[in-house]
Amino acid sequence: MINLAYKDIQHTFSKFVITAMGVGMLLGIVLIMIGVYRGMVEDAKVLLNDVNADVWVVQQYTLGPFAESSRLYQDLQDSIKVIEGVDKAAALTFQGMQLFDKQGHAVRVYTVGYDPRGDFQIIPNAALIEGRVLRESHYEMVVTDKTGFALGEKIKVGRNVFTVVGITQGTVSSGGDPIVYVSLKDAQIMQFSYSNPRIRNDRFRGLESKDSQLVNVVVATLKPGYSADQVAQHIERWKHLTVYSQAEQIQILSKNVIERSSKQIGLFTLILVLVSSIIIGLIIYTMTLEKIKEISIMKLIGIPNFVITKMIIQETILLGLIAFVFGNLFAQLIHTNFPKRVLLELPDSFTLLAVIIVTSFLSSLIGVYKVLKADPAQAIGG
Repeated sequence: MINLAYKDIQHTFSKFVITAMGVGMLLGIVLIMIGVYRGMVEDAKVLLNDVNADVWVVQQYTLGPFAESSRLYQDLQDSIKVIEGVDKAAALTFQGMQLFDKQGHAVRVYTVGYDPRGDFQIIPNAALIEGRVLRESHYEMVVTDKTGFALGEKIKVGRNVFTVVGITQGTVSSGGDPIVYVSLKDAQIMQFSYSNPRIRNDRFRGLESKDSQLVNVVVATLKPGYSADQVAQHIERWKHLTVYSQAEQIQILSKNVIERSSKQIGLFTLILVLVSSIIIGLIIYTMTLEKIKEISIMKLIGIPNFVITKMIIQETILLGLIAFVFGNLFAQLIHTNFPKRVLLELPDSFTLLAVIIVTSFLSSLIGVYKVLKADPAQAIGG
C-alpha cells in the first residue's frame, strides 16, 4: 500500500524540512533552558565538593556563608579543632567582588580566602591546569580560566597588587561566577579592613579600629566513627553557633539560593514547550488547508477517513521528530558559548522527545478535525 504521508512529504520536502528546522531551533532553546537549570544545580555543588568538609560552622541563627552573611572570629578554628571527633579544621572567607583586566574591563568573580599552610587544600589538583596552588601568605592569586587572566599577570586589588600563580578550570561559585583564590590574610584585608579615611573618621568618633580577624565560616572534617550530628550538637550547645553538614549545605543552596531561579526557568521552559506545540498544530492545520482539495478528491474516490487521518498524524509526528533532531544539534552547537555552565543531559533529551511525540499527536488532532469535516463535493466544485 502506498504511504500517503511519505508521498506528501516528498512532494513538499524542502518546505517540510525548513519548517522542521524552525521548530527545532525553538526546541533547542527549550533544551538550553533545561541545561541552564542543570548547570545552576551543578555549579552550586562545585565549591562544596572542593572543600569537602563534614561540618560547616557559621554564625548562630544564620544560613551562611552562601545564603546569608556570617561572621566568626578566626581563632574559633582552634577551638573547633580540639573538639572530640574533629580531625581537621580551617577558617574560610567568601566574597563577591569585581576585578579589572588590562583593558579596564570588569570581571565579576567570587573570592575564596584560605590559609595555604592550613589543614585544608581548597584548590583541587584535578582542576589546576597551569601554574601552582598558593604558597605565600600575601599577594598571590589563583584564577579560573573563565576570567581571562594569564599566568604571571599582575592584578591590582585595592592598594595591593597580586600575581597570578595558577589557573584552574571549571571552578565556579553557586551563582556561576568564576572563583579566584587568595590567602586568608589577604582575603580578610579585602573584606573586613577599612580604608585610612574610614579609620581616621572612626578615631574622631571615639571608635577604636583594629586589624580584623574575622572569617565567614569554619569547616571541619571528622575522625572515623564520629557522626556530623553528634559533633554539631556539641558545638551548638557549648559554642553557641550554628552547624550544618555537607548534605544540609547542599540543600540550603538548592532550596534557598537557586530555588526561585529554577522555578522561573521551569515556567519559561513550560511556556516554550506549549508554544512549540501550538506552532506545530498551526503548521499542520495550514498544511492541511493547502491540500484540502486533494483530501476531498481522496474522499470522493473512496479512500476512508482513517487512511487520510493516519497521513496527517504521521506527518505531524515526523515533523516533531525532525524538529527534535535539529533542536538537539542546535543546542549542542551553541551551549558552550554561554557565559555560565549549560549542562545538557541525555535523560532530559529523552524526556523532551516523549513530550514532543505526545504534543505532536495532540496537535495533529486540529488537522484531523479539518479532514473529517472536508466535503467531497469540494473536489468537483473547485
